Amino acid sequence: MRQRDALSFTLLPCFLLLVIGPLLAASYDGPLYDHTAYTECKKKPEEALYKGGILRGQQLVSAHGSIVDSANNAAYFPAFILYNLTQGFYCFSSWVKIQGAESTLIRASLKTQDAMYNCIGTVIAKRGCWSFLKGGFVLTSPSDFSILYLQNWDDGNVNIALASSSLQPFTEQQWRTNQQYVINTQRKRAVTIHVSDGQGERLQGAAISIEQISKDFPFGSAIAKTILGNLPYQNWFVKRFNAAVFENELKWYATEPEQGNVNYTIANQMLEFVRANQIIARGHNIFWEDPKYTPPWVRDLTGSELQSAVNSRIQSLMSNYKEEFIHWDVSNEMLHFDFYEQRLGSNATLSFYEIAHKSDPLATLVMNEFNVVETCSDVNSTVDTLISRLRELKRGGASMDGVGLEGHFTIPNPPLMRAIIDKLATLGLPIWLTEVDISNTLDKVSQSTYLEEVLREGFSHPSVNGIMLWTALHPNGCYRMCLTDNNFRNLPAGDVVDKLLKEWQTGEVKGETEEHGSYSFYGFLGEYKISVHYANRTAVSTMSLSQGDETRHYNIQL
Repeated sequence: MRQRDALSFTLLPCFLLLVIGPLLAASYDGPLYDHTAYTECKKKPEEALYKGGILRGQQLVSAHGSIVDSANNAAYFPAFILYNLTQGFYCFSSWVKIQGAESTLIRASLKTQDAMYNCIGTVIAKRGCWSFLKGGFVLTSPSDFSILYLQNWDDGNVNIALASSSLQPFTEQQWRTNQQYVINTQRKRAVTIHVSDGQGERLQGAAISIEQISKDFPFGSAIAKTILGNLPYQNWFVKRFNAAVFENELKWYATEPEQGNVNYTIANQMLEFVRANQIIARGHNIFWEDPKYTPPWVRDLTGSELQSAVNSRIQSLMSNYKEEFIHWDVSNEMLHFDFYEQRLGSNATLSFYEIAHKSDPLATLVMNEFNVVETCSDVNSTVDTLISRLRELKRGGASMDGVGLEGHFTIPNPPLMRAIIDKLATLGLPIWLTEVDISNTLDKVSQSTYLEEVLREGFSHPSVNGIMLWTALHPNGCYRMCLTDNNFRNLPAGDVVDKLLKEWQTGEVKGETEEHGSYSFYGFLGEYKISVHYANRTAVSTMSLSQGDETRHYNIQL
C-alpha cells in the first residue's frame, strides 16, 4: 500500500467478480467498502465517502434546531435524524471543524429507539481546519427512528460544524463479500505452472500435486512456561501456529525479580522450542509503563539509580536476544500509564527506542496498546491519540516501526475496528493484532462467535500484517479465553480457530497440464511443494508465493 494522507483501496467491480467467482452468484451489485482515511487537518473537506450514502441530501440538525430529549435533559446537535434503519453494518464518516477551542475530542454517538451507542467514532478536531472522523456500528435489530449526533467529549462550549458526512449500510452478506475480496486479492495469488521436457517441449497431461507447506501470514498465540516439557501442548501448538509470543516470561518482573538477579533460563528454553519448530516470535516486552507490573524493587528507585537500572535492563535483554525476535514491544501501554516518564522525564520513552534500535537494528520496534480497536470510549487511547503519540516519537528520532493493537474485546464493533485501522494505515507502518481474546464475562459460545468476527476482520484488512491470540494455557485456565481444555479438547473458540486455519490455507490441489503444458491455481501466500509426474518421470520442486498483483509463473522440467 502507498503511504499518503488519504489511504484509498478501491475495489473494482469487474475484478471482484473475476476473483471471488463461485463465492458469488451471477453478480455482486452491493456497496464496495472504501478504506480511504485522512489524519491531517485540511483547509477544505474532501468529498463524502459513498457520495454520502443514506445521508445524501439529508438535512443536518444544527444548534438552532436541536433535538431535545426532555426526559433525559439532553439536546442533540449537530445531528441527523434517521428513519427505518435495517439490521446490518453501518460505516459513518464526516469532516469536522470546531470553534471555541484550539483542539478537542469530538465523539459521534447513536441513539435508536431501543439502544444507546455511546461511541461510534472519534476525532481530535482542531480550530481553523477540517478533521476526518471515521467509525461505524452494527445494528442487531431494525430501528424506525434514530439520532446520529456529535458532541464535545467533555461537554465544553464548542461549536461543531460538519461537512461531507456519510452513512453507508451493508448487509451481513455484503460485509462478508467485501472481506472475501480483500482476502482473495491480498492474501492469495494466481499461479501458473509450466511443465516441459529437457528440450522445452510442452507436456500435456502431466499429473500435478500441490501442497502448501508453510503460510506467509503470521498467525499465532501467546505461550507460557507451561509448554516446556509438555509434549501434547507442544504438538497441539506447532500443528496450528507459525508465530508465538511469551505471555510473561520476558517481562522485567520475571527476568529480574530482585535487583541484580537476572535469569533468562525459562525464556531461553521457550525460545529453544520456538527455534526448533521454525516459529517466529514477538518480544514482549522491554518495559511496561503500568507501575502494578513494574518490579517492586524498581518502584523504590529514583533519579540516577532508576536510570542505571533501566539502562541495564534494556542492554542486558537486547544483547541476550539480539536478532531473535521479529518485534519488541518497547514501552508497553504508554497511552494509559507513564511510570518511567514521570520519574525520568518526558524523553524517557524516546531514549528506550533509541537504545533498543542500536542494540538490535533488525527488530521491528512496536508501540503496543489496548482499547484502540476494541472501543472508542477510552479517552486515553483514541485512534488520533495513538497517531499523535507515534508522530511525536518519530519527530524525536525514534525508530518507531510498528503498531501493536492488543485486541482484548468484549463485544466487537467490526465497522469501527476497520475504520480505526484505516486511519492507522495512513502512517504506512506494519499493524499487528497482538493479544486477541474475548472477555470471559461472556459464555464460551458467545466468545467463539465474537472471536470469529475479530479474526475475520483482522485477516481481511489489507494493512494488518499478523494476528496473535492471547490464549496461553495454564492448569487453571487462560488469561480470559482458552481454545482447549487441559486435555487439548477444543472449546468453541478452538473450533473457530481450527475452522479459519483450514479456510485460510490452500487445500490439496491436484490436476493435469492442459494442451499448453500449463496448470493454474489460486493459492494463499507461502511456501509450496509441487510434485509432477509424466510417463515414468517425476520431479519435485518447492516454490515461494509472495504478494504480487501479477500471476506467478513457475517452470518445471522433466
